[in-house]
Amino acid sequence: MPSHTELFIQDAPDAFDAVTPELVLPAITELIEAANAALERAVSPDVANDFDALSAVLDTAVERLSRAWGIVTHLNAVVNTPELRAAHAECLPLITEFHTRLGADARLFAKYKAIRADVGYEGLSVAQRKSVANALRDFTLSGAELEGDDRTRYARNQEAQALLSRQFADHVLDATDGHVEWATEAEVDGLPADVRQAAQEAARAAGREGFKLTLHIPSYLPVMQYAHHRGLRERMYRAYITRASDIGKSEWDNSSVMRQLLELRAEQAKLLGQPSYAELSLAPKMASSADEVLAFLRNLAHHAKPRAERELAELQDFARSELGLESLQAWDLPYASEKLKEAGFSFSSQTVRQYFTEPKVLAGLFGVIERLFDVSIAPEDAPVWHPSVRHYVVQRGGKRLARFYLDAYARPGKRPGAWMDGARSRWSRPSGDLQLPVAHLVCNFSAPSLGSPALLTHSDVTTLFHEFGHGLHHLLTQVDVLGVSGISGVEWDAVELPSQFMENLCWEWELVHSMSSHVDTGEPLPRELFDKMLAAKNFQSGLQTLRQIEFALIDMRLHHEAHAAEHIDALIAQVRQAVSVVPVADFNRFLHSFSHIFAGGYAAGYYSYKWAEVLSADAWGAFEEEASGGSALNPATGLRYRREILEAGGSRTAMENFKAFRGREPQIEALLRHQGLVADTAAAVS
Repeated sequence: MPSHTELFIQDAPDAFDAVTPELVLPAITELIEAANAALERAVSPDVANDFDALSAVLDTAVERLSRAWGIVTHLNAVVNTPELRAAHAECLPLITEFHTRLGADARLFAKYKAIRADVGYEGLSVAQRKSVANALRDFTLSGAELEGDDRTRYARNQEAQALLSRQFADHVLDATDGHVEWATEAEVDGLPADVRQAAQEAARAAGREGFKLTLHIPSYLPVMQYAHHRGLRERMYRAYITRASDIGKSEWDNSSVMRQLLELRAEQAKLLGQPSYAELSLAPKMASSADEVLAFLRNLAHHAKPRAERELAELQDFARSELGLESLQAWDLPYASEKLKEAGFSFSSQTVRQYFTEPKVLAGLFGVIERLFDVSIAPEDAPVWHPSVRHYVVQRGGKRLARFYLDAYARPGKRPGAWMDGARSRWSRPSGDLQLPVAHLVCNFSAPSLGSPALLTHSDVTTLFHEFGHGLHHLLTQVDVLGVSGISGVEWDAVELPSQFMENLCWEWELVHSMSSHVDTGEPLPRELFDKMLAAKNFQSGLQTLRQIEFALIDMRLHHEAHAAEHIDALIAQVRQAVSVVPVADFNRFLHSFSHIFAGGYAAGYYSYKWAEVLSADAWGAFEEEASGGSALNPATGLRYRREILEAGGSRTAMENFKAFRGREPQIEALLRHQGLVADTAAAVS
């Protein structure tokens, strides 16, 4: 009979089908006990002040624990059940306590200091030295130098933050799953046929007439973009923007959760001698200070706002003259914008969607990855957590490099959004075995229906490519040192570089043509339609840029300004007054479901998306400059990008990686050009 631990930790693909809620606590408890024993041995005189010796004892045990907990956390996000949620909640304090204690262990800190001071340190590899440097920094940032009451307060703070972040995510999931809008035939007028059909089938399955609509993106977004019925749009928008707030079920209200998290983070920073949580968060990032980030965001807003104001005025005029909307409201924006785009560029997103069937898009995605990065991707049988999940192996020259799982479709019990989890990292184990990386790639697209393939909007295609960029960063690394392999050790504000880089491929005609096939006729996307898409690429780019800047400024100011938790609403209003130009509903509670900063690791880091766009746009510039035969898909450039960015991972700083690829530091001009802001920039600075 295999032990609880063996069901979680295997050399073969993980046995997701064998992981049941009742096994979670005994397995995690067993692994924590083993990790505790390894820690005590690691800090004893029996283990030399040597990188490999320490790794053989400690990393082996901690990695096993982290891998098992990663499985539990992943399943809790993609196949959430009350039983699994309870098991996760029961183990979370144990996991948090262990990692808090590990990160603040003064004895282990001393061990790393001794490794750094040893004469053999310079003989370590570049990756090993970077791993040691990161560890020394992280010990300081994790409270290893705290003593007495401060150490106790820090540990309690970390446990409280972990519990509150889990509560925040649970509330958002419950509020998303918990709302249903029942619509009539007249109200769903304008919706795409497949969305209508799915909604009707869902209603019938529930024993109801009409149409069942939910707040999951494949249902919600088409309503906001295409439903002619303004009342339905308003009801859906109100339900979506007030999720997990004081406007709704009290047990799902994140109001106090947000305040407590902000207060705990401010306390954490104070304990560690930092002026704010923002400065603490930035310590391991590329950006040097909160002031630098705020200046970067405000400068970008300065460039984008003139265009955004013109875009809004154009939208308001169009809505008034063509749609009869005298006063444009928040729930009208996606609908009016889609109609304006159709009128201005003579195509609709729904028309384009018919050409992007999921099998054809995946074939195109895998094909361009194989072409640029000299790998092959093939499906392979393995246990999965849901029947719709697929498993693939990545190879080069017949040699296995990595594996990944693709979970593409939205469903109840699955967290909204799209993400990549590094399930296992590449690692040359102390035993001598090479552990290959594994990734979970998760999206929330509409599922296939009635024998037809899933259809993706071009935005869905971009999301898929984005997440695969993260996946490639994790999967193609050639670094064997655990702490800096793949995305590990990469500065958070640079981690979006490979993902945003991949989005550029979605605008290359050669690739778009090859991965498009009309769901009914099989014909590829016409060049005329693609040219219209290209002309509309920067449609409302000013408004979209300001929206991201608004979120980033709110995030940074909440985590930088003293007592921000006491005046959240006032702070949001100040940011909107400074940078936003769009109408905002008085019931808007977007922050209550802003999982990125309250449950997703982006606290005082949401700016990273715009920061990394500078890096990714400039990196793509190299492909544009080195185009071969009229194609930017140049394998020679791809090889250099793979070697200097993807394979190097966290073994060097992000700036060193970028300069090795580009030959210089990043420049903002490529981003402004790609987003059509160059003319506005010239006007703004003249």
